[in-house]
Order: sequence, then structure tokens, then C-alpha cells
Amino acid sequence: MSAADKLLEPFLNYCAAECGLSANTLEAYGRDLSHFLERLGVGSARELESLSAHQLVRYVEGCRREGLSGNTVRRRLVALRMLCRFLVLDGHVERDPTEAFQTPRLWQRVPEVLTEAEVERLLRAPRGDSPIQLRDRALLEMLYATGARASEVCGLNTGDINFDYGFARCYGKRMKERLVPVGRAALDAVEAYLRDGRPRLCRDRSRTALFLTRTGRRMSRVTLWRRVKKHAAEAGVRAEVHPHTLRHSFATHLLGNGADLRSVQLMLGHADISTTEIYTHVDRSRLQAVHHRHHPRG
Repeated sequence: MSAADKLLEPFLNYCAAECGLSANTLEAYGRDLSHFLERLGVGSARELESLSAHQLVRYVEGCRREGLSGNTVRRRLVALRMLCRFLVLDGHVERDPTEAFQTPRLWQRVPEVLTEAEVERLLRAPRGDSPIQLRDRALLEMLYATGARASEVCGLNTGDINFDYGFARCYGKRMKERLVPVGRAALDAVEAYLRDGRPRLCRDRSRTALFLTRTGRRMSRVTLWRRVKKHAAEAGVRAEVHPHTLRHSFATHLLGNGADLRSVQLMLGHADISTTEIYTHVDRSRLQAVHHRHHPRG
């Protein structure tokens, strides 16, 4: 085990056990921190403690020269800041070298969204009554009806849909539970799949996963991504559609039709409302229409 690995192992174990970070996040943090430690030649907590703000600035500038995106640089600095705070809390160092270093502010990227007409075409793309088509129809309806992340939809179990009250129970980041309303169209699609599709896919009756593959296993995010891409192409929708596009479209269309920001935040499962505010850009045409209709000189 390298010196960098010895430094990172207790931190990553802490992130997994105490912070509940996902395997993907842990992998990204490990990769980012290994790159940082290797680039600056840091192999111990004491060497990390002695870093100056000037060295951190040079590291950031080097990342930018390599063409890394602002989001990637920011993520690396967040991981580094978490590591330094952990080492201080655990008594390995006395000073946090990142304490006075300001993380660069980023321009928020406007998310790509589909029009309501494009969503309708996409939802109608799975045609036929085969188990796979019934599953995919229910899958797309649930993605758009709930605004859930791909991992949340893949994680749904048959008992997570309440057909009487029209809610789905989703488990978000760090297994945080939330209830999301589900519309009648999505509920009907899921009922049809449960009645006529899932029984023909389920080889093990003890399985609780809602969305199953051809082999009867829980659907993975990769499979979900491929199914969304396939049906988007069939529907003639732009090529870069992915599961998160439906999440963005869900939030955008809700706000565009008059939903309040706080309600959308709760449905998306955002811890901070500033994350949800990115979607307030989307309906400039509606704002313009309101201005024209109500302003004395509109």
C-alpha cells in the first residue's frame, strides 16, 4: 500500500460509515485525492498540513490548463477540504491548509430539458404488449411522473407504489426517504406492467424489485440509460436524452405550469433550495407573457 493509500484509507472508511456516501462518490473522491497527492508529492498528513494557499492555487491553475471542467476542479477541492477537516478532527494534524482557500465559484449550467411535446412522444415510444414494452412504458412514465433519479427508479420495489393514494416512496442520496406524488397515467402504466408484464419476467417469486430485466433481475442504471436512449431515438427526440433529462424536464414543466419552488424541491429531494433554483430560468417565455399581460407598458 502506497503512502497516499495509507493516508486516504481511514478517510474513505469514515465517508462510507459515518457520512453514508455512495460507492460512486467514494470512488470519485479516492481518484481525485490520489491525483492531488501525487501531483503535489504529498505522502503524509504532516506534508499535507504544510501546504500553502499558493500551492493550492497552482494546482487549480494546472487542472484548468489540462482542460478539466469547473465542476471537476470544484469536486476535487471539495474532496480535499473534507480530507483536511477529517484529519484535524481525528487529531492527525492541527491546521487545515484549505481553511483560508476559497473554492472557485462556478456558473450554473442550464440543464437540458425536453418540451412537453417531446416528452409525450418519448412516453408513447414503447409500443406493443410484450413484457419489455409494458415495463419500458411504465419505466418512462415513472421517470417523468416523479422526477426521480435513475438509481431511485431502479431501486423501487413493488411495495413502494401506493395506488390508492397515488404516491411513490423513493430512497435518495444517503438512503433518505421521500414520498412523491404519481399521476394517473403513470399509475395505470405500472398497473398494466404488474398485471401483464412483470409476472412473465419474474423467475423468482421472492424478488421485490419493481423493474426487472429479461433475466428477472433488478434493472441497473446502465440498462435504464440504454432503454431511455433507445426509445428517445425511436421517438425522434434529440440524441442526448438520458434519464436525468426527464428529471430536469419534470422540474421545468412543474415550475412552468405554476408550481412553487419549495414543492418542487421536496419532490426532487434537494437538501438545499438553491439546487432547485437552477430550474427557475426555464420559463422566460411565460414570464415575458406575464409581463406583457400585466405591465402598464408591456
